Order: sequence, then C-alpha cells, then structure tokens
Amino acid sequence: MSWVANAVAAGARHLAGATVRWLNCRPEERQRVYYANHTSHLDFVVLWSVLPRELRMRTRPVAARDYWQAGIRRRLAVNVFHAILVERRGKSEKDGSHSLGHALDDLLGAMEQGDSLIIFPEGTRGRGDQIAPFKSGIYHLWTRRPDVQFVPVYLANLNRVLPKGEVLPVPFISRVVFGPPLAPAAGRDSETRDSFLREAREALCALQTA
Repeated sequence: MSWVANAVAAGARHLAGATVRWLNCRPEERQRVYYANHTSHLDFVVLWSVLPRELRMRTRPVAARDYWQAGIRRRLAVNVFHAILVERRGKSEKDGSHSLGHALDDLLGAMEQGDSLIIFPEGTRGRGDQIAPFKSGIYHLWTRRPDVQFVPVYLANLNRVLPKGEVLPVPFISRVVFGPPLAPAAGRDSETRDSFLREAREALCALQTA
C-alpha cells in the first residue's frame, strides 16, 4: 500500500496548495506528538502528507471514529493513514470518562510501538478564526510520555479548502507551520494541568502570524 500512500500524500499536497515552514524545528526521525488546530476533515490528511515519507510511515493520525468508520473513508484511514480511530468525548458516557480512558490507552499503545501521533487538542472543529481551549487529553499524554517531543503545528485555510458541511474540496492555498517543541518535561514537574494546557495552546497560537 506504500504506492497508494505516496499518491494520496501527493494529491493532498497539490489539492491544498500547502506551503510548509519549520520554525526552530526540523524534520527528525524521532518520536513526536504533532498537535494542531482543527477546522476541517482535511487537517490530518494534509499535515500527514507534508511530512517526509520516512516520517509519514511512522506517524499515525488520531481521528473521530464516527466520521471515518465506514466505506472508503475507513479504508483510507486504516490502510493508508494507519489512523487511530477513537470515540469523541462523551459518546460512550455522559461525562466522557469511558471514551477518554479508552482513547488514551489506544494512543499510548501506539506510542509504545514507537509511532508518532497527530492530534487535535481542541477536540472538535472550529471556524478557523480562533483556537479554542484545549481538552485535557494532550496533558495526560504529556505526563505519561515526557520523553516524547510535543510539536505545535498551525494549519491555515484548510477550512476554505473543505468547508464544514461540504463534500467536494475547493483548491485553495493553505499553510502548514511547524513550531519549536515544547520545553522538556523535566522543567515542568510542578506544573498544573491548566497551566500546561494554556502554555501548549499559546505555543500554537504564536504560529498564526508566522
């Protein structure tokens, strides 16, 4: 399926007209969690596609099961992107604790195998004009795997390439900006969940004007 993955990656880059910048960060064959803003179903496809091929093969997007679970979407998600399909928070129980716990186990299991991840800490798609506060999942990943780099990635204009509610994408110039990894966890021993989530979000927001 590698030729299919390469073709899909090339098609996604062309469709989105993606320009890519790496700021105080560069592609490396090391384990990372790439966390990005979320405005379109194309987000993880484009982010995944702009990574160098050797990194794509070891990077797994995290996606909502209810959208990617059927038909050609599922075949692409599972066989091409090797995505981790998770229940959206609140789908399993009213407080979301059951779905959150299972999703975290799935992500940690993939990371135990040496894979990198693509996640969207806002938890749902936004309109593209602002980045919403982060859900706690990224914090739990950080505390469980402090040895892994967490890299913010800002995605611009993908909500215009595939607007919410639309099926067919529209060619449009987009941007993918990789920022510097968050500071090592050793410097955050006494940090609270709220302060970590705030700092992680601020690191992503800072890329909006890059």
